Amino acid sequence: MKALVLENISDMQIKDLPEPTVSGDEVKIKVKYSGICGTDKHLYLGLPGSADAEMPVVLGHENSGEVVAVGPDVVDIKVGDRVAIDPNIYCGYCKYCRQGRPQLCEHLSAVGVTRNGGLEEYTTAPQRVVYRLPDSVSYLSGAMVEPISCVMHGIKRLNLEPAQKALVIGDGFIAQLFTQILAASGLSQIDVSGHSDHKRELLGRCGATHFYNNATEEVPTGYDVVIECVGLPATQTAAVEQAGKGGQVLMFGVANPTDTFALNSYEVFQKELDIKGSFINPYVFEDSIALLASGKVNVEMLISDEITLDQVADDLAGKFDHPINKAVVNIEKSL
Repeated sequence: MKALVLENISDMQIKDLPEPTVSGDEVKIKVKYSGICGTDKHLYLGLPGSADAEMPVVLGHENSGEVVAVGPDVVDIKVGDRVAIDPNIYCGYCKYCRQGRPQLCEHLSAVGVTRNGGLEEYTTAPQRVVYRLPDSVSYLSGAMVEPISCVMHGIKRLNLEPAQKALVIGDGFIAQLFTQILAASGLSQIDVSGHSDHKRELLGRCGATHFYNNATEEVPTGYDVVIECVGLPATQTAAVEQAGKGGQVLMFGVANPTDTFALNSYEVFQKELDIKGSFINPYVFEDSIALLASGKVNVEMLISDEITLDQVADDLAGKFDHPINKAVVNIEKSL
């Protein structure tokens, strides 16, 4: 079968690999779509994702497809099912798993990071991380359940009320998802701070009340909720500054592991801020599928590029000659 293998840092090659087989509780899936994530760019450059990539490996942790085989211990998934895959596989026995916080699992493994993912014709995953898609959710949308689920975990880390004013820092794909889901949650005001004027209209359709170009406009302060989606020291510092008294700050953007940011500790004290992190996506895949099925989240309008396997390396290396909002790999078109 055809697969795109990350052989080493910044070295991807299309190879012919044996089709995987299944045993136990494993499910074999013919991949339809696999999304390209900022985490994939980190792994391509040798930086960690949810875990360190174990090269050589097939990337792709945002996946949808059709079940073509199941192991003898699979009881709730059958051949022909349309599915999405939660890439994160928890051990179930470490102290964090036993505390109900599996996202902090000490033995985390992940499809497309520590084991082969969706940038190949067929992939496998344990039954417990394979979720059926309703007929109303396309394979293209289904591949986006994983990023939606990460955003949903971040949302669940917050205490949200309709009267609150929220600021989303960043104007990319994840910020757009946050804006849509905050709007679906009924918040009265959802502002976005970014640098891409051409995204104003799209963010408005996502539910943004106002877009501020932070390079040319002064962004207000005093927000009840601030969600940082960029992962840069400057935007992390700004998130704390732009939160109001009693505010909640969610640090969602994936930073470089060596980065630090300036934090005014008196400001945290005086405002009585709640500052939280958000890591991966426990217990939210079904909610995320429900958001797609209900139409409250429209992810297909955010996908700018449908590419093939031979274009992935150029995308990860930033070689495309146009801005990319979200790229998704059409695996069948790549064969």
